[in-house]
Amino acid sequence: MNSILPMETVITAPDVPWETLAPVLIVLGAAVLGVLVEAFAPQKARRTIQVLLSIFAVLASFVAVVARWSAVVETPVALNEYHEDTLTLAAQSILLVIAFLAILVIADRSEIGDGAFAAQPSDRPGSSDEDISIAKGYQRTEIFPLVLFSLGGMMVFPAANTLIALFVALEVLSLPLYILVATARRRRQLSQEAALKYFLLGAFASAFLLMGGALLYGYSGSVNLNSISRAIPIVPGMDWMMIAGVFLLTVGLLFKVGAAPFHAWTPDVYQGAPTPITGFMAAAVKVAAFATMLRVYLTIGSRIEWDLIWILGTIAVLTIAIGTFVGLVQSDIKRLLAYSSIAHAGFVLIGVLAATGKSAGSVLFYLLGYGIATVGAFGVIALVRNADVSANVTGEATEISRWAGLGKKSPVAAGAMLIFLLSFAGIPLTSGFIGKFVVFADGITAGYAGLVIVALIASAITAFYYFRLVVLMFFTEPDENTVVVKSEGYTFIAVMVAAVATIALGVFPQPILDALANVFVLLP
Repeated sequence: MNSILPMETVITAPDVPWETLAPVLIVLGAAVLGVLVEAFAPQKARRTIQVLLSIFAVLASFVAVVARWSAVVETPVALNEYHEDTLTLAAQSILLVIAFLAILVIADRSEIGDGAFAAQPSDRPGSSDEDISIAKGYQRTEIFPLVLFSLGGMMVFPAANTLIALFVALEVLSLPLYILVATARRRRQLSQEAALKYFLLGAFASAFLLMGGALLYGYSGSVNLNSISRAIPIVPGMDWMMIAGVFLLTVGLLFKVGAAPFHAWTPDVYQGAPTPITGFMAAAVKVAAFATMLRVYLTIGSRIEWDLIWILGTIAVLTIAIGTFVGLVQSDIKRLLAYSSIAHAGFVLIGVLAATGKSAGSVLFYLLGYGIATVGAFGVIALVRNADVSANVTGEATEISRWAGLGKKSPVAAGAMLIFLLSFAGIPLTSGFIGKFVVFADGITAGYAGLVIVALIASAITAFYYFRLVVLMFFTEPDENTVVVKSEGYTFIAVMVAAVATIALGVFPQPILDALANVFVLLP
């Protein structure tokens, strides 16, 4: 009897482009190591190891991104799930710059030995367990791997080329932030409330993104963005499904950038979160979400531009209006910067609407300047504290009235804050001015002069609440119960670097603008 021999099986090893994935793998690998450090390293050494590991990972990842730039300009890498083009690398490099500054602020502790984070976030606020943790000087350091995990998700987000990768990256960047928002050292209940609100906002964002993805899959039969784009002109009678899918997908991203009317609770989250985490969220999440929006818009949205322009234009105007006028009446500086962030989201939306394959770099330059100034501003806020009648330093002085005379008490802190406020207002010789100039110029070129006029008027109005704070800091008698604390120096370094970068990008923007002029999106 002839025996049937099994057919020889040939197994081929997958070809993994490690150099393409290296920047993300470095960050996520460091995050995993950070978890192991938290579990096994001696308590006294944990914080030092975590800080050094986080900074090293960010710097190494940045070097890996820069090393890939020239090769990708010539030959972009198009994987099924992940696209490495210059949009991806530019967004990742900006995220790493912001993360470096943010980690310095997160790592800092004041002269009295307190950081921004609870000794053990799992302790019930005001409980005896919390008192014991504080008395023993216990300090959890899982903050650092959580930041790295979120950063890794942000780096994948603008590179995602399928709806599945897009959703996974969104969850990876969001879930650690929900935890981080709840870890404030003081006003713990407000912090935990902010975390719950941010979780609900994130749940809505995920739901809209998933529903939009489901409609696009039903329309095209594919989850690949390029395949969906190719299906648009050849699938008849289903335009409503495609338009609805793109709109819902965009709404999911609009939640992440804080655009109106999807901005609800965003100011509450900014106010309740630990101030270093507020700075990280306000800057980095916007970069990741807007870079992803550029990819989605240039790949799919531009095919149906005239169906979306009125919707997105209305959202841009509403976002600018709410951020501008509600910001005028704020008395808390973190809420004021939250509404400033909303107004800036509206300005950037004009750049997204006007974006082409050659002008996406203008949006990224705006986000770079805004992100650096934002981390710097929240770094200053972390150092401005209340003092009781016995001169004991307590929590942050976030009431705007408490910033009176800060320029006399700490000229360096007030001077740095002045630079950041001038940048937010778009005053010349700052990065904010150049960012607004290039974005608004693209808007006019693309035919959206009406939106640009609205944005210019709003910019003039928002300057009022920035200069109100400037007048308070430099032309008012000091508040005796407000102090600027000394710290280990990490925040000082971050603030100084951010201030110098804000001026440098305003005075010598051309090298960065020339580099970003090479930004393009791989189109089908």
